[in-house]
Amino acid sequence: MKQQGPIMLSKIIDQANIDHFAKWLTRAEKMVIVSHVSPDGDAIGSSLGLWHFLNSQDKTVNIIVPNAFPDFLKWMPGSKDILLYDRYRDFANKLIAEADVICCLDFNALNRIDAMKEAVKASPARKILIDHHLYPEDFCSIVISHPNISSTSELIFRLICRMGYFEDITKEGAECIYTGMMTDTGGFTYNSNNREIYFIISELLSKGIDKDAIYRKVFNTYSESRLRLMGYVLTQMKTYPEHRAALISLTEKEQNRFNYIRGDSEGFVNIPLSIKNVVLSCFLREDTEKPMIKISLRSVGSFPCNKLAAEFFNGGGHLNASGGEFYGTMEEARKVFEEAIEKYKPLLNARR
Repeated sequence: MKQQGPIMLSKIIDQANIDHFAKWLTRAEKMVIVSHVSPDGDAIGSSLGLWHFLNSQDKTVNIIVPNAFPDFLKWMPGSKDILLYDRYRDFANKLIAEADVICCLDFNALNRIDAMKEAVKASPARKILIDHHLYPEDFCSIVISHPNISSTSELIFRLICRMGYFEDITKEGAECIYTGMMTDTGGFTYNSNNREIYFIISELLSKGIDKDAIYRKVFNTYSESRLRLMGYVLTQMKTYPEHRAALISLTEKEQNRFNYIRGDSEGFVNIPLSIKNVVLSCFLREDTEKPMIKISLRSVGSFPCNKLAAEFFNGGGHLNASGGEFYGTMEEARKVFEEAIEKYKPLLNARR
């Protein structure tokens, strides 16, 4: 019997799910990992973390994501092998159709994988969901859904350990898992008060990762254009002192002006929270691929920005980090945000 790995971790994942997936693992030959549209650090980190582990078990495994991911994640070991669905649709569809197991990571609904939805839904493969968002849809036989966990990457670590394969986590896999955990907590500045997170970090360090170097690769390798873009966005920021909120925005025209590339605005939404007494920050960005505005929300303390996102922007997420979409003009989106903070004014001004 394999050792269960770190014994200090609580057994959050149901044993039945651990056993079920372990059986799939022994039988499967071809496996596919899929994640959500516009993949972020946790989507890529969890996918690559699982990919490295499955490779160590001599599986044929492919990662397929709907579209491109930010340049600041492309240093991650294995990232060059990630297949972009919007560029290689036919080949990706073949892999999805022929898979024995499909691992659905970091999303809770099929519409979050965009154009891949029908192919994944139609595949006869066994499907497992590993995610930390609220209200998972019923499209997988195994559902490992824990919104109280800060990242899907953390769940991947827990799953591997619970199956008894801690020793099989490589340095490369550990780097990917750590990156996912780090980025989905804003460098461990929100959703990161569970002490077990830091025990996991200690275990990842035992694999030889350099967490300081990872931080630099993710947060300190941006272009000059991004820095100038950040300065411009902040000069346009609007604050709402009576609501303890702030709003920043970025139109497609402004993105073009600063030679915007995917990921350049990563983290912008967090900056207004450094202002004294600001509890809620909102970032509105015109999407360059679809006629809509992407909504990013961050909050501090107990303010539920996920509820605001669900009510006003057809979105959701976590207590302090959530997002949504808006179909209309930037000015209309600003007005909806102002309506939202007026409704939530009592909560925004509650004692903390």
